[in-house]
Amino acid sequence: MANMDSDSRHLLIPEGNHEINPGPMNIQFDSSDIRSKRPFYIEPTNIVSVNDVIQRVSDHASAMNKRIHYYSRLTAPADRALIAPDHVVPAPEECYVYSPLGSAYKLQCYTEGYGKNTSLVTIFMIWNTMLGTSILSIPWGIKQAGFTTGMCVIMLMGLLTLYCCYRVVKSRSMILICPSARSGGHPDNGSVIFYASNSELQQFEKWWNKSKTVPFYLIGLLLPLLNFKSPSFFSKFNILGTVSVLYLIFLVTWKAIHLGFHLEFHWFTPTEFFVPEIRFQFPQLTGVLTLAFFIHNCIITLLKNNKNQENNVRDLSIAYMLVTLTYLYIGVLVFASFPSPPLSKDCIEQNFLDNFPSSDILSFIARIFLLFQMMTVYPLLGYLARVQLLGHVFGDVYPSIFHVLIFNLFIVGAGVIMACFYPNIGGIIRYSGAACGLAFVFIYPSLIYIISLHQEDRLTWPKLIFHVFIIILGLANLIVQFFM
Repeated sequence: MANMDSDSRHLLIPEGNHEINPGPMNIQFDSSDIRSKRPFYIEPTNIVSVNDVIQRVSDHASAMNKRIHYYSRLTAPADRALIAPDHVVPAPEECYVYSPLGSAYKLQCYTEGYGKNTSLVTIFMIWNTMLGTSILSIPWGIKQAGFTTGMCVIMLMGLLTLYCCYRVVKSRSMILICPSARSGGHPDNGSVIFYASNSELQQFEKWWNKSKTVPFYLIGLLLPLLNFKSPSFFSKFNILGTVSVLYLIFLVTWKAIHLGFHLEFHWFTPTEFFVPEIRFQFPQLTGVLTLAFFIHNCIITLLKNNKNQENNVRDLSIAYMLVTLTYLYIGVLVFASFPSPPLSKDCIEQNFLDNFPSSDILSFIARIFLLFQMMTVYPLLGYLARVQLLGHVFGDVYPSIFHVLIFNLFIVGAGVIMACFYPNIGGIIRYSGAACGLAFVFIYPSLIYIISLHQEDRLTWPKLIFHVFIIILGLANLIVQFFM
């Protein structure tokens, strides 16, 4: 603060003779003093942003903060005779948490009508966020469950996960949830629809093998991206997620038109080219769907900016309906159009794009879209892991390039090892989905609801039994994955 003792004039001039009237003073700044416009020294203050980029707090925002402290020192805290006027209090978008070391963290403060989304935007945000690479394994999951059973399981899992997500939304004042392969029998790159025979294509597949060469190519592509300090560059490409899903819808529609439908209904006994309608491997599909419908860890964040909060449940239900229809559309078209004969439905791969040859242009474009989508998501996930681990261990999210490089080598190495020795996307999705879903989809929402009802003396036996049954379903979903 500026040295006020050396100033020969008072900074605050009482209005009237305060010695005669000792009551409350009306204080005004002496306009003849040029420093009355800024009655203190504005210290150089920094914003610590979430992107690890140091920015400067504006002089105006810093002045606001100092004035609030100045007013608070003029009287005792309990005395409201002199409080900071409205023009001194910062606007909601200029809220900061200041530390004694001179740094400030800018808060994301939202007021009514500020930064809000319409219901249509909210619905498609949820739809886009929920759809991911698990969509590639939906046809394989339908094949494992049987065509009729698979469609029923998709709809039932959609309803169950919607209800659990609804419980999260209704309990958001009480909880905080933070985030967070093939089946064999076919060559790595060989299509089960077409087999390439020319030598040039065979040479290409030798150098472009998804389990022997491609994972090592991706090291050179993804490792440098993981070492960036800020992930803001990649967050601008989230639109690619929507574009890739829309292209997949176009791809399966185009292929279904050209291949036609190939269906026969045999309820329990398989035939040479068709699987039965009911198969006891259906828990593999439930494991995939647990991750496919998983949005419970970020649904509160997505819905809090909905312009009309009273429509949250409606918008959430519509979004889940769209996701369910998308999975049904992709799964049914791929399964039904699979050419049986000459091939059996059991040949459907865990990633249905593997059923097309490397020379297929449309499927190649689909892989390119998915690659760019993963290139935007993977560095962001790596950045979050870096912030959580290195930030806690070293107190700095970027202690040095050496620390970050070693950390990222472990991340990339784990992915390469998995791609080389267990390149089964369906297996990875169903195991991870069942494990994460047990906690975030089934246990936490149900348990919090049970506890809240008990505290309010509104817990009844039917509600208790129903939500305990949901928890048991989640536990069984995880256990059964290891026996399929």
